[in-house]
Amino acid sequence: MTADAVGGVWTYAMELCAALAPEGIHVTLAVLGPPPNDVQRAEAHACGNVELEEIGFALEWMDEPWADVDRAGERLLALETVVHPDVVHLGGYAHGALPFEAPVVVVAHSCVLSWWSAVHGEHAPPRYDEYHERLARGVHAADAVVAPTRAMLDAVGTHYGLPARALVIHNGRDTSRFAPTVKLPVVLAAGRLWDEAKNVAALDHVAPFLPWEVRLAGDTRAPDGTVRPIRHARALGPLTQSELAAEMGHASIFALPARYEPFGLSVLEAALSGCALVLGDIPSLRELWDGVALFVPPNDDAALTDALGQLVSDPDRRARLATAARTRAQFFTPRRTAQSYSTLYQALRDTHSAEVYACAS
Repeated sequence: MTADAVGGVWTYAMELCAALAPEGIHVTLAVLGPPPNDVQRAEAHACGNVELEEIGFALEWMDEPWADVDRAGERLLALETVVHPDVVHLGGYAHGALPFEAPVVVVAHSCVLSWWSAVHGEHAPPRYDEYHERLARGVHAADAVVAPTRAMLDAVGTHYGLPARALVIHNGRDTSRFAPTVKLPVVLAAGRLWDEAKNVAALDHVAPFLPWEVRLAGDTRAPDGTVRPIRHARALGPLTQSELAAEMGHASIFALPARYEPFGLSVLEAALSGCALVLGDIPSLRELWDGVALFVPPNDDAALTDALGQLVSDPDRRARLATAARTRAQFFTPRRTAQSYSTLYQALRDTHSAEVYACAS
């Protein structure tokens, strides 16, 4: 399995690896991009079924990454000859085109082209042509493509096409990590505060018009070094998982007026923590949370203010939505995710074995 240690993909990988252990599945986790920190290394070790391989090199969504992507691919092919995996599970797209011996699963966590379209309302500029070509080759060479929502799977199909085997497997989160505590008059948002897709900055804009404190958890510094200032809300900065869980446990409302969100682990965490949800009205979030959240157009600050104001002033409705969201959240468990992947792995192994047998005959 490949992953990176940058953000949500790491959380996804840790939850999945730990949940695959009872299925008897051992994982060699090849970490691309920046190296994991000591806490992340300890987390991988604690899974009990994970052998960590730190590959490095730039990730495919970074600037001018392709020489690094190719070198990382060479390392992955060499690693396969040592590990002899039954399945290669990729957390990116481009390496799907490599000549692996084992069947290949490409997992569509996100992509630049769908991000660009959602954030800017137009096609990505020509500088992403090679990105498109590389990812399309990886998608079409893969034995299966998985996405965490139908909306993300449709986005992959729109931008790159899909192989014959393409399916949705929802992400999951350990329910024991998140729980409601004493609720406070707080609106919380969490995410990359610099990321236009998350649109967390909208909460800073509306904070002066709300009677409750608005707290924003996350990094304000973008990878290029620019900083998005927080002027009205309370900036909490980057938090550890336990610190964020504590904030969610106390928050009465969680808001994410996202323009783009392929799944939204933070929304799942907030729902498990008993928060009422106010979310951007985009297909992926509707798909997962329709009926148990309030939805607002991502670019409409007035609608965001109104939705938050409604919940602030109506404790009964707030409590009903929080309970409904928490009930929905119980469905998205790592065990369910792991069982779906285990079934897929077995199907790919069976197909691969049959093809090898046919060739040998």
